Amino acid sequence: MKRPRAKIEVAWASARTRPRGLGVAQVRQAAELALEHGGRAGESLSIVFVDDAELAAMHAEWLDDPTRTDVITFDLGAGGEDGPSGELYVSTERAREVARRRGLDVVREHLLYVVHGTLHLCGYDDHDPRERARMRRAERAVLARLGVARRN
Repeated sequence: MKRPRAKIEVAWASARTRPRGLGVAQVRQAAELALEHGGRAGESLSIVFVDDAELAAMHAEWLDDPTRTDVITFDLGAGGEDGPSGELYVSTERAREVARRRGLDVVREHLLYVVHGTLHLCGYDDHDPRERARMRRAERAVLARLGVARRN
């Protein structure tokens, strides 16, 4: 039986939030592989790249935490033909800052945030050390399949 293909929508809040060198196909592939890894292959997602201020405002409104963050995931349930199963909001400013500070590739950092957020949608968490270790293993596995394993 053929597995359904995920419908992954990718958008940028503005031209300023569009990461250089990161294409829609890469973002879709990262999300699809993370969905597959997490047991939710074929789910539909909407991924939006935003700036720090917008993501911090969402973080405050929906999670009662006004601090900056890298990605927020909303599980919307079954999704299907009526809409996506989940939404991911990714901070391009945060990815650029972290990549610069750690000497990492900025495209890889964006893909990590997409993978991380998608894994959250699949039930992965990172609030305690054991869950965080499981999340990190999953992230590494998906990034390796993408061919962007960490080089530092």
